[in-house]
Amino acid sequence: MQSETQTENSISFDEFKSQVLEDYRTAVTSRECSLLGRREVLTGKAKFGIFGDGKEVPQLAMAKAFKNGDFRSGYYRDQTFMMAINELTPQQLFAGLYADTNIDNEPMSGGRQMGGHFMTHSLDENGDWKNLMEQKNSSSDISPTAGQMPRLLGLAQASKIYRNVDGLKADNFSDKGNEIAWGTIGNASTSEGHFWETINAAGVLQVPMIMNVWDDEYGISVHAKHQTTKENISEILKGFQRDENNDGYEILVVEGWNYPALVDTYQKAAEIARKEHCPVLIHVIELTQPQGHSTSGSHERYKSEDRLKWEKEYDCNLKFREWVIENDFATADQLNELEKKIKKEIRGAKQGAWSSYLNPTLKKQKELVKLLEATATSSSNSNFINSIKKEVAGNKEPLKKDLVSAARKTLRYLIGEETAEKSAIINWLNDFSELAFSDYSSHLYKEEDTQIEVLPEYDDDSQEVDARIILRDNFDAIFSKHPDTLIFGEDAGEIGDVNQGLEGLQKKYGKFRVSDTGIREATILGQGIGMAMRGLRPIAEIQYLDYVMYCLQGMSDDLATVHYRTKGKQKAPLIVRTRGHRLEGIWHSGSQMGGFLNLLRGMYVLVPRNMTKAAGFYNSLLELDTPAMVIECLNGYRLKEKLPTNLGELKTPIGVTETVREGRDITLVSYGSTLRIVEEVAKELTEVDINAEVIDIQSLLPFDINHDIVKSVKKTNRLLVIDEDVPGGASAFILQNILDKQNAYRFLDSKPQTLTAKEHRPAYGTDGDYFSKPSAEDIFEKVYAIMHETNPKKYPKLR
Repeated sequence: MQSETQTENSISFDEFKSQVLEDYRTAVTSRECSLLGRREVLTGKAKFGIFGDGKEVPQLAMAKAFKNGDFRSGYYRDQTFMMAINELTPQQLFAGLYADTNIDNEPMSGGRQMGGHFMTHSLDENGDWKNLMEQKNSSSDISPTAGQMPRLLGLAQASKIYRNVDGLKADNFSDKGNEIAWGTIGNASTSEGHFWETINAAGVLQVPMIMNVWDDEYGISVHAKHQTTKENISEILKGFQRDENNDGYEILVVEGWNYPALVDTYQKAAEIARKEHCPVLIHVIELTQPQGHSTSGSHERYKSEDRLKWEKEYDCNLKFREWVIENDFATADQLNELEKKIKKEIRGAKQGAWSSYLNPTLKKQKELVKLLEATATSSSNSNFINSIKKEVAGNKEPLKKDLVSAARKTLRYLIGEETAEKSAIINWLNDFSELAFSDYSSHLYKEEDTQIEVLPEYDDDSQEVDARIILRDNFDAIFSKHPDTLIFGEDAGEIGDVNQGLEGLQKKYGKFRVSDTGIREATILGQGIGMAMRGLRPIAEIQYLDYVMYCLQGMSDDLATVHYRTKGKQKAPLIVRTRGHRLEGIWHSGSQMGGFLNLLRGMYVLVPRNMTKAAGFYNSLLELDTPAMVIECLNGYRLKEKLPTNLGELKTPIGVTETVREGRDITLVSYGSTLRIVEEVAKELTEVDINAEVIDIQSLLPFDINHDIVKSVKKTNRLLVIDEDVPGGASAFILQNILDKQNAYRFLDSKPQTLTAKEHRPAYGTDGDYFSKPSAEDIFEKVYAIMHETNPKKYPKLR
C-alpha cells in the first residue's frame, strides 16, 4: 500500500511527515468524538446522534484540496472535513449534540439543528456579507437526503457567472470564478431524484462542481442492491464521462481507506474543476460505518458476519494507521501515546461543552429557587409552592423547560393573590420568554423595512399598453441598474418567457444573465439558492405556479429556513418568479395557496393584482434580503395598463394592503386575479344599494402588518374573504389573521364568511373555471345574502 502523495507545492519530508501526522490526529479526534457522542445519546444527555465515523480519511483528502472561497454543500457525515478546515472543534461538536443555543458555543446553528449539520458564517454581526474569499465556506446542511444537491449546483454556477459576466463587484465573493463547489452525499441517497436532476444540470452547464459519493454499501439498513442499478453509481454514470468530442463529467473512483490515493485523486479533481469548469464525480468506495446509521439502531442487526469482519479490517482509520507505521512516519508506540492523549482531550471537550451548555440554566435555576422561597412565605398555598421549589432545587441538570414549567405551575397557586413576590415570578417568566424567543424563534425573517413605497408616475404622454410591456421594461431597468441580477428558467431566454415579459433582454444582456434552462424546476430553484448564497441577486423563474410543486421541497426545507436555521449567519435572497390564478384545468389553475402559506414561512409570498404592482415588488425585493415568491396574474399580461415613467424605481410595499374601493356596508378582501372580479362586482352591488369596501391583500406573507383590514371592518361591521384556493386553504389563513391577530370579531355584526373555490382542482375550460372558482355571480349573491340577513326588508331574498 506504499505510495507517494503528490502535493501542490514541493515540500520537505519533515513537512510532509508533519502534515500526515496532523491528518492522523484529526482522523482519530473525529472518531473519538463519534464514539463518545453516541454514548452521550445513550445516557440521555443528547436526543439523537448521527456521526461521520468511517468517512474520516476521504474527508481529510477533500480538505487538502479545498481552498478559501470554495463552498461545501454536504450532508450529516462531514464532521472530519469541518475539523480539517478548522471550522469545527470537538467542543463545538458536543455543543451541537446538546443543542446549546449560544451561537458562540455552537456556531453550526445555535442549537436549532441536530448535530452533524454544519455551516460557516457568511454574515457578520450586522447581517452584512463577510469577505467569503478569506475563509473556507460551508452552506448550511439540511437533513432531507439529496436536498443539498440543487443548492450545490447554484454554488458552482456562481463561479461561472463571476468568470463570464463583466461589471460585478466580486472582491468578497470570487477570484475570477476559480472557486469550486464541493458536494457530499451517501451512496444510497444517489437514488433520489434531486441527485439525478443536479448531475444532469451540472453536466449541461459545465460548472466547477465536485460531487463526492461516500459509498459504504448501505442506506440505513438497506443494501446497495436495493438502491442502485448494478450496485455502483459510477458504473451507471459512465455515459456522463466526457470525451474529446463531448462535454460531460470527469469520473474518478478511489478506495476510501487508501490515504495516498485519496490525496492524489482529490488534487487531480480540484485542478480539473477549478481550471476547466468541468464537473467531477468522485466515487469513494469501500467505506465503512462502524456505528451504523445513527444512535437509533445497531448495524449488527442487518450486516452479515463477513461484512462486519471486513469492515473491521478495512476501517479507514485503521488502514491509515498501518500506512503511517509502514512508511516510518511514526511507530505503533508513538501512535498509541497520541491516541491516548486524544481520548483525554475529547473527554475534556465533552465536559467543557456540557458545562457551557448547563451553566446559564443553573444560574436561572438559582434565581427561580430564591423567588419560590420568597413566594412561599407570603402565599396561602405555601405547601404546594415549597413542593415545586424542592423539585426544582433537586434537579442536578435542569433543562430550561423544567424551570419555566415550574414557574408557570406556581402561578396557578397564586390566583387571586397580588403580591410583590408574584410579580417577581411573572417578570422572571417574561424575561425568560424573551430569551426563549431569541433562542428558538428569532431570525425567521431578517429585520428590514418592507413598507417603502414609491408610487408609479405618469405624464401626459403615458399610454395604455399590454401589461407585459411594463414587466419587460421594468426588468430592463433592473438589469441595467443592478449588474448582479440575473434571471433564468424554462423559455426565459431566447423567446423572452412564454408571456414575453423578458422579450429581447437576452440579446441585450447576454446568455449568462438572461438564460434558458431545461425542464427541471428543483434545480432551477437550486441555482437560485446557491448563487444568492454567493452574493448574486438571482431571479429563478418557475413557469407556472402549479410547477412550483416540483421545487416545493427545496423552497420549504432549504430556502425558507436558511436565515432561521443559521440564526442569521447565512442568507439567500432569491426571488422566485412565477405566474398563476384563474387559468383553466386541474394542473394550470395555480391557486394552491394554503399549502404554500404553511410551508414557506421564512419567505415573502406576494400576490400582485397587476403587472405594475408586480414590477414594484421586484424593485422592492432587490433592496431587501429575504427570499420571496412573486405570483403574477397569468390572465393579466394582455390586459391594458398605463405605462409608468419611473420603471425600475417604483416600489410596492411588502406586507401592506391597499383599499382599492371605499365603502360602508361590507369589507371584501381578496387578491390576485380574483380581486379584479371583486372590483367589478362591487360596482354591480351599488345597483342594489350595497356599498362595498374592497381591499387588495397584495402580500400574504407578511400579512397586513399595519392591521388596515380591521380598520375597515370597524367601519363596515361585516367581512367576506374571497379566495380561489380550496375551502380552509388561504381563506383560513386570512381569517385567522383578521380575527385572532387583529381582533376584528369585536366589530362584527354578522358572521365573518369566506367564498372559495370548490374542494377539487378546477375543471378544464371556461365553464370549468366558472363552476369551480368564485364567479362574479357567486360573489354578488354571497354579499347580497349577508346583507339580506342583516336587513331582510331592504334586501329581500334573492333566490
